[in-house]
Amino acid sequence: MRISITRALSILQRCARDCPQQQHSSPSVGNSTLSGAVRLLSSQALATSKEPEAGNVPKKSLNLFSAINQALHIALETDPRSYIFGEDVNFGGVFRCTTNLADTFGKHRVFNTPLCEQGIVGFAIGLAAMDNRAIAEIQFADYIYPAFDQIVNEAAKFRYRSGNQFNCGGLTIRAPYGAVGHGGHYHSQSPESFFCHVPGIKVVIPRSPAQAKGLLLSSIRDPNPVVFFEPKWLYRQSVEDVPEGDYMLPLSKAEVMREGTDITLVGWGAQLSVMEQACIDASKEGISCELIDLRTLIPWDRETVEASVNKTGRLLVSHEAPVTGGFGAEISASIVERCFLRLEAPVARVCGYDTPFPLVFEPFYMPTKNKILDAIKTSVSY
Repeated sequence: MRISITRALSILQRCARDCPQQQHSSPSVGNSTLSGAVRLLSSQALATSKEPEAGNVPKKSLNLFSAINQALHIALETDPRSYIFGEDVNFGGVFRCTTNLADTFGKHRVFNTPLCEQGIVGFAIGLAAMDNRAIAEIQFADYIYPAFDQIVNEAAKFRYRSGNQFNCGGLTIRAPYGAVGHGGHYHSQSPESFFCHVPGIKVVIPRSPAQAKGLLLSSIRDPNPVVFFEPKWLYRQSVEDVPEGDYMLPLSKAEVMREGTDITLVGWGAQLSVMEQACIDASKEGISCELIDLRTLIPWDRETVEASVNKTGRLLVSHEAPVTGGFGAEISASIVERCFLRLEAPVARVCGYDTPFPLVFEPFYMPTKNKILDAIKTSVSY
């Protein structure tokens, strides 16, 4: 049965009224009234794009949130089945990633929702199941937990439980994650490992503006549900030349950012810039580091990491999330299984501590350049 988006949003609003009130420390959210009923569009071919060739495409210097905005603009422009919704997205969102999109494409395609993450994701699953591109924004990754059941029990299993007769592959859930410098335990968490445990969804985390644009467009157009975590620390701090056109970067394909021979370093998101600085400092002491950006955590590129470790004989994984049960543990176990006879030192992990994310003590919690450099030296001299 097909229903209008106006009708679907009214259901979502009722869901919000029935949900327990959440005490979010973000700006208040107003409900949007959609102008007219919008018919759910039938299936049509996606715009074809490919990874741009280096030096062959015009580029513009952008920060990360502007690159995200550009990707969302392209997604809405190239596919009329695409919709963006979440708390405060109508005026641009907390981090301004959706600025001007409602003015350009209309409030029936970019609209605010009630403050109810379970309702946002539930609505997104239904919209995607009707052959649309649902791009749902969770204001902070820390707020994603009320929607956990919808993501892991509904979205992830939709295709499997129907024997591939139905799916919600057009679903992308965007969420700012990680340290922000002053967020404390409700605005700085890194929950990626929770979702990496769930078959049926993909987990993608970019490290820079150009990566964010290409990976987000690939996620939106992928035929599987994707949880797309954006490193909020980099929204304004990370700036680079970004291809101006429509392009996609491959999911589940790691990138070797820096080649080396002595030790392999693996990370994702904002942690890559920290790790890169550690690699530079290590090179001054004669240690050659190979640095790999995983980019997609599930399904992750084991082959690239395995080939690197077989060459270097050592591995270090770093992430902001707590060390116990973090995704670094999965990487460590997999590489030990595959490369045991080539390892010349135990796999090292430089991660967050097993505590709630602190506020005043954030500098002590974070896996810093010096912590990583010390771990590199220890591994190389083992």
